[in-house]
Amino acid sequence: MSTAFVLIKTKPMMESEVYQALLALDNVVETHVVYGEYDLAVRIDFSDDKEMSKMLIGEFRKIPGVEQTETLIAVEV
Repeated sequence: MSTAFVLIKTKPMMESEVYQALLALDNVVETHVVYGEYDLAVRIDFSDDKEMSKMLIGEFRKIPGVEQTETLIAVEV
């Protein structure tokens, strides 16, 4: 199982709606509202790169209110 953190910018006043939509997704492990350049920080777990791509492109970007995402893939050192 692999992990990624996704930073999300939402349209103004859409943080709550995007937050709720993210909670309904199977691979979402944690969702947090944050202050700063991004509005939400999300942790996702996935089995392979294909599953991650499907989730980010096919699900996250379709959520109304999502303007921008930045994905940070966790690695072991």
